[in-house]
Amino acid sequence: MTSVKFCGMTRAEDATFAASLGVRYVGCVFAGGPRQCTPGAAAAVFAGLDLDAGPRRVGVFPGTDLVTLSATIRTAGLNVVQLHGDPTVAFIAAVRAALGVEIWAVLRCAGGDLPKRARSLWDVADAVLLDAHVPGQLGGTGMALPWWGLGDAVRESRSKARRPGRLVVAGGLTPDNVGEAIAALRPDVVDTSSGVELTPGVKDPARMTAFVQAVTAADRTAGTP
Repeated sequence: MTSVKFCGMTRAEDATFAASLGVRYVGCVFAGGPRQCTPGAAAAVFAGLDLDAGPRRVGVFPGTDLVTLSATIRTAGLNVVQLHGDPTVAFIAAVRAALGVEIWAVLRCAGGDLPKRARSLWDVADAVLLDAHVPGQLGGTGMALPWWGLGDAVRESRSKARRPGRLVVAGGLTPDNVGEAIAALRPDVVDTSSGVELTPGVKDPARMTAFVQAVTAADRTAGTP
């Protein structure tokens, strides 16, 4: 079963609705942009979630320092740290050693090219998140990846890693195209923000529902002989 992450949350009611759909991850952004949250605002977004059975809480960060990460994790009650800004293997290892949280390393792809550093990220991160590379922006652009063009490179890179983590796919996913992304890459998690919104940071319950239904349908098709 492909897990779903709804990111760019700014309202508690959207996070609660995501939980009612059985979504595995909800995320708040600390990396700037129209969906920017403070640690306190993120805590309020997550406040209605069941700490044990509810979705895991993800924080999206730019390149930052361990002190800021640690304080935000505590205040917002995060389970997962998603590192943008082309994080190095050394920094990911330092975050793991110091903070003991699940780490997703973002790998931005330009066109159909998988950066060579992918293999080293598989070895140290819990998951590698593929997103579209847009100059001057860390993510949340709504630009889709060429999923079929990346498939062979992603599979080869993971097969050569000593400790292949999970694959998360982001970048322009909507209820209409997420099935194709799943068919092409067979990710562990699909991640969307703008694809289920009315306006930046305000989710649309109908599109959230349609997205989850599309993922379920794609999984059912993938499992058919």
